[in-house]
Amino acid sequence: MDVVKIDYNYKGDNALKELERITSKAAEVQDNILCGILEQNKDAQYLSKYMKGSKDVLEFKRSVPIITYKDVCPYIQRIANGEDSSLITGHLITEILCSSGTSGGEPKLMPTISEDLDRRTFVYNLINPIANKYLEGLDKGKTMYLNFVKAETSTPCGLPIRTVLTSYYKSKHFQCRPYDPFNDLTSPIQTILCEDSNQSMYCQLLAALIHRHKVMRLGAVFASAFLRAISYLERKWSQLCQNIRTGHLSPMITDPGCQMAMSSLLASPNPDLADEIEEICGRPSWKGILCQLWPQAKFIEAVVTGSMAQYIPALEFFSQGKIPLVCPMYASSETYFGVNVKPLSKPCDVVFTLLPNMCYFEFIPLGKNGTLSFDVEDEEVVPCDKVVDLVDVKLGRYYELVVTTFAGKETGGIVFSFLVSSDSCMETGLYRYRIGDVLQVAGFYNKAPQFKFICRRNVVLSIDLDKTNEEDLHRSITLAKKKLENKAFLAEYTSYADTSSVPGHYVLFWEIQWLEPDDEEEKLLMEECCIAVEEELDYIYRQCRKRDRSVGPLEIRVVKAGTFEKLMDMIISQGGSLNQYKTPRCVKSNSAMLKLLDGHVTGSFFSPRC
Repeated sequence: MDVVKIDYNYKGDNALKELERITSKAAEVQDNILCGILEQNKDAQYLSKYMKGSKDVLEFKRSVPIITYKDVCPYIQRIANGEDSSLITGHLITEILCSSGTSGGEPKLMPTISEDLDRRTFVYNLINPIANKYLEGLDKGKTMYLNFVKAETSTPCGLPIRTVLTSYYKSKHFQCRPYDPFNDLTSPIQTILCEDSNQSMYCQLLAALIHRHKVMRLGAVFASAFLRAISYLERKWSQLCQNIRTGHLSPMITDPGCQMAMSSLLASPNPDLADEIEEICGRPSWKGILCQLWPQAKFIEAVVTGSMAQYIPALEFFSQGKIPLVCPMYASSETYFGVNVKPLSKPCDVVFTLLPNMCYFEFIPLGKNGTLSFDVEDEEVVPCDKVVDLVDVKLGRYYELVVTTFAGKETGGIVFSFLVSSDSCMETGLYRYRIGDVLQVAGFYNKAPQFKFICRRNVVLSIDLDKTNEEDLHRSITLAKKKLENKAFLAEYTSYADTSSVPGHYVLFWEIQWLEPDDEEEKLLMEECCIAVEEELDYIYRQCRKRDRSVGPLEIRVVKAGTFEKLMDMIISQGGSLNQYKTPRCVKSNSAMLKLLDGHVTGSFFSPRC
């Protein structure tokens, strides 16, 4: 098959036409993508080990194994240490992308090539034309979209290490993009590129308030990040109003870029605007505050699917349910997967049309419970003949996503503002990589399947970017309960992600039998246990707690003796099997199980660590 070069340079109506073309010819486009990858990377050491120089598609499907990060990590580390890109790709590697992280520990590193930015930009160029089909006038105002970068590091050989969004915001694709009336940001670019998140947040909110009557869209990458901005606004609105009233920027802003950018927006005092904002923010309730501060806003753009769905009630409170929540795109730092062609769908109904020109997609069949639908000795080892192609998935069935990219690997399906939720990686030349996302086929757009994001495999708890699986949770509790030795023992436990406040925090329900009851000693021991659990959770949790402060102190709620027996009785009374009963290691918010547990709490203890 002849390999045809794929063009990603489409905008506006042309981007919509390309969407129709690639989804109508999904099988052909996918074949062309795989042939292109094999042609360009045929000399890569990793691929040659299995293909022996062949570019045959059938040989690829027979010989190249389905892998996880641990299988390719040694190759990536060698590149990070200075070895040639040809280990895994036929392209020059220009930077290393750092995943948001999974529950497995340290963030994952993913080499990337310059061509990846073209693919990401193609998806960005689709978002607004799709939205404009349903919401007219988006080109008549501004977008308050909160973007942030993170400080970058470098590999031993000097390659920059960045998050996928930092990579995009620092690229010419973002900084040198032509004026787009559909995406006219309120935030000056200098405030986005400021690595001090406190100063960046302050300036971006100040700019959004100055432009409040022009704002047509609100948003941030994740729902949790947008709520954190509202929480920040609650603390800082008085200072922001003072800046607008006097025309002078707060002295807390010391970043030169922010100072320069904001000086033009605060060119003169505006007491009338300050009075408007002050009157709104000073009201006793902030219910509907978003509608009042930005009265022209047509939708809120953020990840509200997957683990981010827990933040929907808070968003609906602040918008009074009058501003639609839009999740337009599904992606990871590995590659961008697809778009939501019906952006006004309710969050629970959102499905994503996978774009056949992004990478080569394959799927591992799963049962409804997320386990493999075929028998294997080890679920980590999936036979090559068990995966199915993009166009061969079946309606209503569940699958785990597998990708092969031009540059090659992944770490999960995080979902950025326009995405859906999970954890991720970036295109680097790795092959048949398991993303870890559980998807359900919900329909088809032309001949391309549409998927509903169900969950990440093995994730138990999730707040903001942190995702903790059952294994990590059990390990941390097992080590922490050693603090109770000779004083008490832990009879049973479960967990819960409490997002009723910002930031959210993890709650552990512990049923403890005390050998020598002592109220003062109990408090000290429980706080020590909180610290011990937090210390054993992974790098991303600690980063969210310490640096980002997007996760609050861990809490242990001690419950009465017999509480978990009552929990078992309740579950069995609802149809559960006594023979197969296992204590759920996580309970959902607003569930009967949570109400039962909370009704039997005898003490609550928080980690004293800041």
